[in-house]
Amino acid sequence: MSTQLKKGTLELCVLGALSRADRYGYELVEIISRHIDISEGTIYPLLRRCLNDGLFDSYLKESDQGPPRKYYRLTERGKTIYLEQRQEWESFSASMNRLLEEVDQP
Repeated sequence: MSTQLKKGTLELCVLGALSRADRYGYELVEIISRHIDISEGTIYPLLRRCLNDGLFDSYLKESDQGPPRKYYRLTERGKTIYLEQRQEWESFSASMNRLLEEVDQP
């Protein structure tokens, strides 16, 4: 997948992962990496930006496996943005599929 396409959809991926549960940064990387090839260096700047934009907030939680982890939780604004982006994605995806089916026909 191209870098530009990944950048355009990564925020939606993060918001989607956080819509189900609070998560820490590396956990988000692991979840998204199961489907899209990304690195930690890609996700942390996005987390900072979304935090600054008020899409989620963060808190520290003790960990049995080392220092406390910084968890991210969607705010009401983040939930709204996620639902809007999800609708946009569904519409865009359906349009692209229709277009590709049309141009692939002999």
